[in-house]
Amino acid sequence: MRQKNPEYMKEIIHFTDRFYDQYGRSPSCSEIAESTTLKRSAVHNYLVAMDERGMIEYNGQTILTPKIRETQQGVRQVGIVGSIACGTPLDEVEELEGTFPVPLGLVDGAEMYILHASGQSMIDIGIQDGDMVLVRKQEEAHPGDIVVAYVEGVGNTLKRLLYKDGEMVLHPENREMADMPARGCRIQGVAVWVFKKIGQ
Repeated sequence: MRQKNPEYMKEIIHFTDRFYDQYGRSPSCSEIAESTTLKRSAVHNYLVAMDERGMIEYNGQTILTPKIRETQQGVRQVGIVGSIACGTPLDEVEELEGTFPVPLGLVDGAEMYILHASGQSMIDIGIQDGDMVLVRKQEEAHPGDIVVAYVEGVGNTLKRLLYKDGEMVLHPENREMADMPARGCRIQGVAVWVFKKIGQ
């Protein structure tokens, strides 16, 4: 078991996920063997080892990968990666703080992450200090999108992307605050949902 090749393990999980997406069931050992250079008996041994290591669940017939488990439960565990300023930009905290279950209908297969809002500059659209903001990771955005933007020399901030007088600005949704110049900013993602506790 100690000699198992991690690359084969990744390949088995990747193939199993793709197979499940296409056929709605997990593949057999024979079907995995046909897609790899492993023999059927070796596939079985890998699956048993991977089950013992907690990488998958395998009962001798069906394979349950983390992705398949999420699909069956109807949720995806999205990583919470830190805080994002709704005011003066702050450096994004990159260490994972935990995960949060998000219904699959909200993530739509995209790469997502969650940030805690910090500050008051987005309160006019209901984003309060401490809210959890679901962000689709992408490098492009359209005017009007609420974006996570990295501003060189200052860090990341959550603002609405607007163009005014031919210039891109990061617009706070707080009537008491001014726009921020966005020259050289890099889009890190687009906010799509906000989760908050009742009463906030």
